[in-house]
Amino acid sequence: MGWSFRIGRIFGIDLYVHATFFLLPVWVMLTQYARSQSVEAALVELLFVLIVFAIIVLHECGHALAARQFGVPTRDITLLPIGGVARLERMPENPLHEFLVAIAGPAVNVALALLLLAWLIASGRIGSQLVLDAIEGPLDQRLFAVNVLLVVFNMIPAFPMDGGRVLRSLLAMAMNPLSATRIAAAIGQMFAVLLGLWGLFFGGGPFLVLIALFVWVGAAQESSASEIRFMLRGVRVRQAMISDFRAVGPYDSLDAVAQHVLAGFQQDFPVVEDDHVVGIITRSDLLKALADSGRHGQVADVMQRKFVAVRPDDALTDAFAKLQSCECYSMPVIQDGQLVGLLTSENVGEYLMIDSAIRQQFPRPSAPVATARQLHE
Repeated sequence: MGWSFRIGRIFGIDLYVHATFFLLPVWVMLTQYARSQSVEAALVELLFVLIVFAIIVLHECGHALAARQFGVPTRDITLLPIGGVARLERMPENPLHEFLVAIAGPAVNVALALLLLAWLIASGRIGSQLVLDAIEGPLDQRLFAVNVLLVVFNMIPAFPMDGGRVLRSLLAMAMNPLSATRIAAAIGQMFAVLLGLWGLFFGGGPFLVLIALFVWVGAAQESSASEIRFMLRGVRVRQAMISDFRAVGPYDSLDAVAQHVLAGFQQDFPVVEDDHVVGIITRSDLLKALADSGRHGQVADVMQRKFVAVRPDDALTDAFAKLQSCECYSMPVIQDGQLVGLLTSENVGEYLMIDSAIRQQFPRPSAPVATARQLHE
């Protein structure tokens, strides 16, 4: 995620902090100091915020560790001012597995709340009336309230919050995943509108409006991603890859690569030596090198030696997810050590457009017409 930097690892998962994260603790400290005129009170409030975000990290680890049980790795966990995000490689396709992954985060908060409740009862500092107040009171009581509120808030049935994913998984047990996602996304956007209106007219201020915007965009993105996954079901990389492409050698000049860019459609070029792919030179790397050293530099000096490759028989849904996660424009397609194609985001998009056009013209499965995947074979 852009504007983020790594601060460590937890359970083998990289932990990042977004640059905007620090706005919240600074704002909290300044607000507390302005109200109490006490440095000690401001530092206690800072400690409270840091513990809350540690709880959020544990919440996201709940999702990540549950996903790991079903063979789904987690790219990283990023802390934002409005919470945390665990970026899974994908959600499990099995609705029950998705349910368990979605519920694992709130389950961590339930466990922490029960531990804090047991501590408060054992210490004799809690009476018959339990007040959920995360703003005032002793630190442990506020942390108990935070965990309860996190469970309640996250279980609102609105994407991208856990409750939205729980709803989608339950719906997917009774209908196809695409319809389940559309319904859950529509409900999520309805909640986003209500949250935004509440923040504007009934209190909550810009923070609640920001959360509403986050929910609205998250629901739209989830719905769009689900549409893509549905359309790519059963499609292999070989059916959407570029088979008419140009490769370059490590000792080719940058001028030669620039001429290839001008003469064709490619943006990135696989670098091949002795019939093996040894790197990738991207258009952005090429332009930077041309600006720095001119046309006479060599490809080997600027190519990326670390790259992600796929095989022609890999599922296109998985390959497309890799393409997005590596934040690269293209990936080489390699079979038995030989370069056989390129996979680009643009070509996947073109495949989807062609397939969609054919399906609109001939919507019935029995129609005697080839789909996009058959046209490519």
